[in-house]
Amino acid sequence: MTIPFFDGHNDTLLRLLQDARPDKAQLFTQGTSEGHLDLPRARKAGMAGGFFAMFSPPVKTALAQVAQPNLSSGELPPELDIADALTSTNGMAALLLRLEAEGALAICRSAGEVRAAMEADRLATLFHIEGAEAIDTDFNSFEVLYAAGLRSIGITWSRANAFGTGVPFRHNADPDIGPGLSEAGKELVRLCDRRGVLIDLSHLNAAGFRDVAALSTKPLVATHSNMHAISPSTRNLVDWQLAAIRESGGLVGLNFAVVFLRPDGKPDASTDIETMVRHVDALVEALGEDGVALGSDFDGAMIPSTIGDVQGVQVLLQALLDRGYGETLVRKIALDNWMSVIERTIG
Repeated sequence: MTIPFFDGHNDTLLRLLQDARPDKAQLFTQGTSEGHLDLPRARKAGMAGGFFAMFSPPVKTALAQVAQPNLSSGELPPELDIADALTSTNGMAALLLRLEAEGALAICRSAGEVRAAMEADRLATLFHIEGAEAIDTDFNSFEVLYAAGLRSIGITWSRANAFGTGVPFRHNADPDIGPGLSEAGKELVRLCDRRGVLIDLSHLNAAGFRDVAALSTKPLVATHSNMHAISPSTRNLVDWQLAAIRESGGLVGLNFAVVFLRPDGKPDASTDIETMVRHVDALVEALGEDGVALGSDFDGAMIPSTIGDVQGVQVLLQALLDRGYGETLVRKIALDNWMSVIERTIG
């Protein structure tokens, strides 16, 4: 049995953008043995859609040099200039639009468009930026990106910007590090609420989380985070954050990154499925059956070798069935909970 699923986070666009080969769209549509995600593997895996992230490293800097957690230093990476952020974001956005034009996927601007794409057997894609560095504080670039399909924003990646401060990659540490949102950050929250853009709380520090919770009228969402009580990383969620998410009717997408799954935080691909299931168990207990989904971090992190790539999602879903989760609940975690939140945030 293959259960359709919707994934809350991947970094595939950046992987493709940074590939030296000229036909980057073809790498996705025809598939390769590289990375975690492409169209043939997604179809085979039962992937109905997902959030395709646009994370901006400095121009000409490889993802591995910037985005991998540096648990030894635990310091925030330097801030990113808006020109660099716009260059890479525009490159990824253009690639996403090209993939849509070639019929590989559908950029969806509403829950209705997500459903229509899935019914047409097209990969339903939500345009997401991870870190708002490409947005100016007059919000002119927001309007351009919104017209291109932007419907989800992570205010910060794990660095500071004009809107807020992210968490550094630290283990055995709390996310309550650094200041809250700037005035521009608060206005960005209000703008997202008005325009139907989901706000992603993954990577945001505790003070910024509190500001979003106080300002936003929408469900609180962390697209790719885990349980701090099991893996005490700054990137994971503590009890009061989980309580706020539950009260708002929001959700958390389970992150497959081993450093955010393991109690010791080690980058060890031999991490077993049982560790992932433990996080799901705890998330369901904290958030309820409607508050848990998937947020793999494909192409942006080391994931358990038993998952391997997108085709391994069914291994996790089967493990939940074997754990005693009923098929209805597993389908909620795989797809239905994301659809509910998309309906209530994006419209």
